[in-house]
Amino acid sequence: MSQLILFAIDIGAVALLVFGLYFPRHRRRDLVVAYLGVNVGVLAVASALSASNVGAGLGLGLALFGVLSIIRLRSTELDQHEVAYYFSALALGILGALSTTQLWLSAGLMGLILVVMFLGDHPRLLRHYRHQILVLDSAVTDHLALVAQLEQLLGGRVHVVTVQRLDLVNETTVVDVRYSVKGRASTVSPAGTAAPAGAQR
Repeated sequence: MSQLILFAIDIGAVALLVFGLYFPRHRRRDLVVAYLGVNVGVLAVASALSASNVGAGLGLGLALFGVLSIIRLRSTELDQHEVAYYFSALALGILGALSTTQLWLSAGLMGLILVVMFLGDHPRLLRHYRHQILVLDSAVTDHLALVAQLEQLLGGRVHVVTVQRLDLVNETTVVDVRYSVKGRASTVSPAGTAAPAGAQR
């Protein structure tokens, strides 16, 4: 009976993770089914292994290796927060399949995962910080001049800038910029921020 209760808690937890946290914040529909499928798949595999004679550790390790390989070898790019949701869905599935006499411990750990994801991915956490890859229509070799140009272009304070490509022939500079825009109102979420005029994401 306790195992069925854990299953129910896991389903409720992953539903809250996906439909209560991830989708309202990021609106990426294709990853909804991915997170649900990973969670239920790991839950099913781990439960079957725990009831069989096969080494649960070996079987679960192979299952996790397969899932993480899928994450790593995807053709579409995943942001770091999306990888974090993958791991959270995995962890919830594992906790839901573990046979334990302390039901409250597994339920508490599932709750901890949800709380951490709620706080860590909250829109107000470090909300002034941005990250963009820009293509400048000039070749800038001086670092200080580059920082000054980016700060004027982005209207914020540049914290880290990395030149990814400097093309002296076509007069372009590709830079990875991490900056903050304190005091500026933003009507678009950071993930959907358009590239500033004169630059390209």
